[in-house]
Amino acid sequence: MKFIAEIDVMPHKALLDPQGKAVSGSMKNIGLPQVGDVRIGKHIQLELEASGETEAREMVEKACKELLANPIMEGYQFSIAPLS
Repeated sequence: MKFIAEIDVMPHKALLDPQGKAVSGSMKNIGLPQVGDVRIGKHIQLELEASGETEAREMVEKACKELLANPIMEGYQFSIAPLS
């Protein structure tokens, strides 16, 4: 069975996000001073083959923990859906 996983990796709130801070500071320059506290992360989409949703979740969890996210600096969340 084929699945699609949507993964969001974001820096921990306690850590400085220099890229987000730069974008947040630039919002007033484009006429959006009411926008603040920008955090920038990664969105990853994976297609995978698994026997069921449980196995697909285990595969995505392993990919996140071992490759896609740095657990010291980042957190992640994901969703999985059958690919039609």
